[in-house]
Amino acid sequence: MLILLPPSEGKTRPESGPPLDLEALSFPRLSPVRAQLLRTLVKLCNGNPQRAIAVLGLGTTQVDSITVNANLIEEPAARADAIYTGVLFSELDLPSLDPETRERADQSLAIASALFGLLRPSDLIPAYRLSGTVSLPRLGTVAGRWRAPLPRVMQELTGDGLLVDLRSGTYTALGKPPPELAPRTATMRVLHEHQGVRKVVSHFNKATKGRVVRGLLESGADPRTIDELQSVLSDLGWTVEREGQRLDVVVAEVQPGRVVSPARR
Repeated sequence: MLILLPPSEGKTRPESGPPLDLEALSFPRLSPVRAQLLRTLVKLCNGNPQRAIAVLGLGTTQVDSITVNANLIEEPAARADAIYTGVLFSELDLPSLDPETRERADQSLAIASALFGLLRPSDLIPAYRLSGTVSLPRLGTVAGRWRAPLPRVMQELTGDGLLVDLRSGTYTALGKPPPELAPRTATMRVLHEHQGVRKVVSHFNKATKGRVVRGLLESGADPRTIDELQSVLSDLGWTVEREGQRLDVVVAEVQPGRVVSPARR
């Protein structure tokens, strides 16, 4: 099973660590595009700051991000799962897993990245600022650079197993699973049920997905089909309904620190 996660726009800049080594990252097939994007991003951010802010879609209070991007080659690097600090990663909380489960996470998770394509949680990267919606000077859209190599890597990583694609629309656009993977690709949506009415949730969509992935890792399960994945999640206490390739996770309570499935009411 391969689980694809979105990155987080919020990142923690490490105080110390080795510099970025592109050749040491997982999935070396992606190295040429990584190097091309890195060179262009560093050059952009070493030029006119206002132009860089406009191209990257940043606010005027985010000039620090331009400075960091300008020095990405020298910036300290740390594990990707320590760099990304958004809601999903906070709830997934990989550092608190026992060693065996943490190793399982390093082998079964891949994190989407506009700059690096895909990363393992253990890959060492600097904090950076680049969204999947950006169009870089002379290169064009970031998504356009990844659409060819990413599907091939997904195919190789998944093999004859199951692909669980939890990426947001922005990062799905970097590269969709190839057609031959479609029957074995599961997506997920989180619905909040209240007084018989269901609504798609936003912030807690990420929180719930983080907890779902953590539960999968801790269970040690390796579902091979979407039906098997639904069964595993149900055994873990989630209310899960299937609609084609998508699994809907239905929660009854949505509040900070607590997401309760209707099955647990």
